Amino acid sequence: MDQYLNWAVLGTGVIANEMATALQEKGQRIYAVGNRTYEKGVAFAKRYGIEKVYPDMNDVFLDPEVDAVYLTTPHNTHFRFAKKALESGKHVYIEKAITLNARELEDLCAIAEEKGLLIAEAMTIWHMPLYRELWHIVESGELGRVQMITMNFGSFKEYDMTNRFFNLDLAGGALLDIGVYAISLVRSFMSSCPDQVLSQWQPSPTGSDEMDTILLKNPDGQMATIALTMHSKQPKRAMISCEKGYIEIMEYPRGERATIVDAETGGTRTVEAGETGKALRYELEDFEKAVLLLKASEQVVGEREDPALGTVLEEVGKSALKTAYEQMKLPLTKDVMVIMTKLRKDWGLQYPNEQW
Repeated sequence: MDQYLNWAVLGTGVIANEMATALQEKGQRIYAVGNRTYEKGVAFAKRYGIEKVYPDMNDVFLDPEVDAVYLTTPHNTHFRFAKKALESGKHVYIEKAITLNARELEDLCAIAEEKGLLIAEAMTIWHMPLYRELWHIVESGELGRVQMITMNFGSFKEYDMTNRFFNLDLAGGALLDIGVYAISLVRSFMSSCPDQVLSQWQPSPTGSDEMDTILLKNPDGQMATIALTMHSKQPKRAMISCEKGYIEIMEYPRGERATIVDAETGGTRTVEAGETGKALRYELEDFEKAVLLLKASEQVVGEREDPALGTVLEEVGKSALKTAYEQMKLPLTKDVMVIMTKLRKDWGLQYPNEQW
């Protein structure tokens, strides 16, 4: 069984460069690259020693050597490219937000499950070592029950209405670009998915969501407040308030340090784990481990072909797929997408050619 995957990346922007660097640090290379502008793909390949550049981005789906496709293209292309990748038998890793809406994600998950393939969102929060440590602390009960979570994320982006931050044709806006981080962190510390969702929003000149304030509450009575903006600066700050103290995290999308404050004494302690600069590496390592789990399961099933064991072997495959999905936090990704879809439906904010 191969130790590494043959990765193909679509897109050559910031994240694609980070991916190439992360793989190099692991002693790997991207196998192939596709880009809307072929010349940029060639330049990217030369920079990172990539073997193959596709003249047409869609050629990646015909390449039998590709194990997994990483989509770093704009939001509005994710569903189309991911569907082609899955139908071609490729595992697919998709930059956030994974799709435009919950219906698209459900459709992709159905294809992935039918074919025994892994689909996952490139959400740093799922994979940073800091969060694994904090989830363990919360689950241990030492801080008591999580009561309320407060999130802020604000970026100042110039009013260039042609770029992806404000362009509706590219599914721009605060929610899909930065809100996905905040809602993902909230969901990860809540014991169940919020079922009460209230919000306000302010459109930009293009009609994209420039500012959002969101209130969430789940059936267990846990609550969260989220404030997002694309045209004014806010700290990337998260605060998880528990009965016996609170956790504060700055720069939370790729957090490496948190402060825990004791509610009674006011005493503080610092939790440090992982490195911000290795965020993409953590993601890729987890994805590869999950895919290798599936490959190992396939090998077991293939070696034990026996009509009498048919049902048992089928369950082995299903169990491995479920474990891989859980390792990559796909159930939580689905919850986040349901929330974001409801928010935009409440606002009446539908992207061009989007089908809810």
